[in-house]
Amino acid sequence: MRYLPTLLIVGLSIYCLIDCVQTRPEAVRNLSKPVWLLLILLVPPFGGIGWLLAGRAQGQARSGGGPVRGPQGPDDDPDFLRGLGKGPRR
Repeated sequence: MRYLPTLLIVGLSIYCLIDCVQTRPEAVRNLSKPVWLLLILLVPPFGGIGWLLAGRAQGQARSGGGPVRGPQGPDDDPDFLRGLGKGPRR
């Protein structure tokens, strides 16, 4: 129980670092991406909380979000299914 606050701070920092690295530079708000990375690393937990509240991209601007473009697996690919003789014909 005495290590719980430390684990929460480390977990928040790791989450925010990964989220910041995966966000496109033009989608980052208020400060540049390298400055946010430094804040997250050097001022835990305030850098991470600041990233979540003021720096993080919102909505579709994040690289991990948005609609899926193209097939995700062979069973979702019409060309693959057509080659097996099971897909829609043209």
